[in-house]
Amino acid sequence: MVERVTATPEALALIELLKTKHGPDLFFHQSGGCCDNSAANCYMKGDLTIGPGDVYLGEIGGCPFYMSVSQYEYWQHTQLIIDVVEGTGGTFSLEGSEGKAFHTRSRLFTDAEMQEVNAARQSHG
Repeated sequence: MVERVTATPEALALIELLKTKHGPDLFFHQSGGCCDNSAANCYMKGDLTIGPGDVYLGEIGGCPFYMSVSQYEYWQHTQLIIDVVEGTGGTFSLEGSEGKAFHTRSRLFTDAEMQEVNAARQSHG
């Protein structure tokens, strides 16, 4: 099955480091912009409320990944690829103190992948 969100080995290693420092209950939310630079932000459970206005995209490094419904409308045809760059970039995310920032790249799904994503979405409601 095609994944809507994936992570590079560098991102997975940083997630593991953050788990050792902050515990296993981490999650991601793809930011909508402004001062956090439209980044994939990593939070501890309880730091940000996830609700009906958010879409679950999958997991990276064993951590759930969400984005707002309005943003999903724009990004639904793409696979998000979470990577790491040097620098903090003004992020509110947990990795900022490590001198690194999660960085979101994307690629368009192929027609076959998009059919698979749509079928999975319909079967899960």
